[in-house]
Amino acid sequence: MAPTNFDFVEWWNKEQLRGGTPVVVKMANPNYTMLEIESPRAGGFGGGGKDKGKNAKQLTWVLLLKAHRAAGCLAWMALGLWTVLAAIKKRLILRQGLAPPPSTAAKPHKGGSRLFKAITGFLVFAIFMLCVEVAAHLMGWHFPGPYWAPAFQVQNLAHSIYLGWLYLRAEYIAPPLQLLINFCICLFLIQSADRIILCIGCMWIKWKNIKPIPVNPSLESDDIEQPDKGYPMVLVQIPMCNEREVYEQSISAVCQLDWPRHRMLVQVLDDSDDVDTQFLIKAEVTKWNQKGINIIYRHRTNRTGYKAGNLKSAMSCEYVKDYEFVTIFDADFQPKADFLKRTVPHFRDNPELGLVQARWSFVNKDENLLTRLQNINLSFHFEVEQQVNGVFINFFGFNGTAGVWRIKALEECGGWLERTTVEDMDIAVRAHLSGWKFIFVNDVRCLCELPESYEAYRKQQHRWHSGPMQLFRLCLPDIIKSEVSVGKKANMIFLFFLLRKLILPFYSFTLFCIILPVTMFVPEAMLPVWVVCYIPALMSFLNVLPAPRSFPFLIPYLLFENTMSVTKFNAMISGLFQLSSAHEWVVTKKTGRASEGELLSSVQETKPSVNLNRGVSESGVELLKQKQEHNSLPPPILAPAPTIPKKKANRLYRKELSLAFLLLTAAARSLLSAKGVHFYFLLFQGISFLVVGLDLIGEQVS
Repeated sequence: MAPTNFDFVEWWNKEQLRGGTPVVVKMANPNYTMLEIESPRAGGFGGGGKDKGKNAKQLTWVLLLKAHRAAGCLAWMALGLWTVLAAIKKRLILRQGLAPPPSTAAKPHKGGSRLFKAITGFLVFAIFMLCVEVAAHLMGWHFPGPYWAPAFQVQNLAHSIYLGWLYLRAEYIAPPLQLLINFCICLFLIQSADRIILCIGCMWIKWKNIKPIPVNPSLESDDIEQPDKGYPMVLVQIPMCNEREVYEQSISAVCQLDWPRHRMLVQVLDDSDDVDTQFLIKAEVTKWNQKGINIIYRHRTNRTGYKAGNLKSAMSCEYVKDYEFVTIFDADFQPKADFLKRTVPHFRDNPELGLVQARWSFVNKDENLLTRLQNINLSFHFEVEQQVNGVFINFFGFNGTAGVWRIKALEECGGWLERTTVEDMDIAVRAHLSGWKFIFVNDVRCLCELPESYEAYRKQQHRWHSGPMQLFRLCLPDIIKSEVSVGKKANMIFLFFLLRKLILPFYSFTLFCIILPVTMFVPEAMLPVWVVCYIPALMSFLNVLPAPRSFPFLIPYLLFENTMSVTKFNAMISGLFQLSSAHEWVVTKKTGRASEGELLSSVQETKPSVNLNRGVSESGVELLKQKQEHNSLPPPILAPAPTIPKKKANRLYRKELSLAFLLLTAAARSLLSAKGVHFYFLLFQGISFLVVGLDLIGEQVS
């Protein structure tokens, strides 16, 4: 009996008689793939004029698609170049749409002025040497190494001077420059190793599914008459200063926290100097007060100590002694209703725990390129740095908001101090030296905003990088004298402060913004390709891992981080040497983009049982409420008087523009040495500095 002839066998036999090479084009705008399927037969049965014509048409379509894609890429690049050139003409040459220059009273800080002069000096040297090298190249003055030519080979005085420069460059400039390069490379490798170790720790946490779990997560009381007795007394503080755009959202979110009303007190700590803003915030507090929320408005007429002074003043109130924990939210933060129920239980049966820090999430992370790049940085900070440090050593820097403190821990380490602009890091270091442990909960997130303009982001980064150096100077003796283990002292001094706060901005700016362009004019000092390209690409790849949707922005992120190194380096120097700019505190500008819809959806997800009826308070707040009633607070304002907004304008940033021209000049010089990787890096890095210097990144308001 003959074997059964299955359908697919007949189909295969038929296919063998067919000729041609089918080509399948898969379209997925804007990309496509081409799949070529070989015919199963080796030789030709029958012919193929018709099939060949068909295949030629398919191949033509594929080539057209490739041409279309290439044309789109060229058009995009041309548009970007045209935008940059138009901005150069408008902002740099015609000076249109720019913020007015600062008044004579507002002089630039010495640190920033000196750095700008140093960069300008390097730029003048680079331009002069480029002209000399181009002239020497055109005249054919090429030499394999530095040497003094015989007298009969010297053509003229210019030739003699050029020969002298070559000898001076090779014998006296290149050796110390190479030593500096090697030193920076060592720092770079140490910092890269630290980054890799952190990523390995994060992968271990993910693999083992390690996360902090409360010893006793239940807060319910066994007492039937007082079921809320198991809930500890929590003080919630909202420090703000002229936060007109976001005050309503933050107060509303905090007042809807799912926690017994009589066991929670909200303090709105207003440092605003704008009378209208004060009135609006006070009216919002009154509205929630009338709904039965224990909420108090406090205003300081003197803004001494900035945020630290504000929190210190609030903690000095007599009724604070009745509370066990304090939670802090900045004015743009909107916690979910279950925030306290997911953080406070960690303290139960864990007397050594001083802080529970939650993660931030951003409502405007996709607003523009600047916010996308910030999201990459902060995602790595939370997902990797803080999570790993929290799991393995129970210490990390307090983020200043979205965290719950044990009040006893704050009191034991001396409370809030006004000595630096990073009061959150200051109190975290002192609490750790006092023996308190920290926990980072990566799955508890609090909605907030990212700065959308480069000016706001730049000022924020200046404060974040100058403050740690101030703190390091002040805390170093206390760290050395403390009773913590030698390992914790070494971690705090060498990893927490020196490596991540001082060395990182130092080598980033020195190696990639100064040394690299200088080596183009002193080619005897070599900077390896793997330092310029491969290791930075690997580090950027690791940084983007916690935010996988941001992989298309890998190269912009690498360039932008090097661009920000000038701001971070300047801030680090100002904090280390106590310059005047290190003591500045500028409130980060908010836009209020956190929508009410997202807030309502977060409330619906948790479905809290919000009881707006006032209960019996154990904190003596009733006394304060009665006093407030006698003070006749103003009713809520439905339509505040319109105010004339300040006109916004983009700015020019001198240091960034000077570095842009320095790097582009060095890129032109690298063409003479045929250094391909160095040329492309200098070119794109120079363009990145130019874009930032013209304020083309972030919010465009001109």
